[in-house]
Amino acid sequence: QVQLVESGGGLVQAGGSLRLSCVASGIIFSIYNMGWYRQAPGKERELVATITSGGNTNILDSVKGRFTIFRDNAKDTVYLQMNSLKPEDTAVYYCNAHQTSWSGPFDAWGQGTQVTVSS
Repeated sequence: QVQLVESGGGLVQAGGSLRLSCVASGIIFSIYNMGWYRQAPGKERELVATITSGGNTNILDSVKGRFTIFRDNAKDTVYLQMNSLKPEDTAVYYCNAHQTSWSGPFDAWGQGTQVTVSS
């Protein structure tokens, strides 16, 4: 059974930092592309950052220079380092594992972790 468990969210003042973690189980973590998404109240879920199985990254323009995604395959964990946080970063952050194979695309999601940035 695939399971993604996020942690590291919380309440922080603007300008502060948080590091989100997502531990995966039930998959061969190293071959999956991993991502972080977020959803603010009343808004659609948006892609924040992705990292491929090969380590290539893609970051949402509005968080470039502030957020970094990285992975530790030995720990089956993907991280999102968030610096210089702004109130508009407030959202529930979700971890995603994605792979496309001969049988089609596969996606797994975590339960989400709340990030609240106060002004």
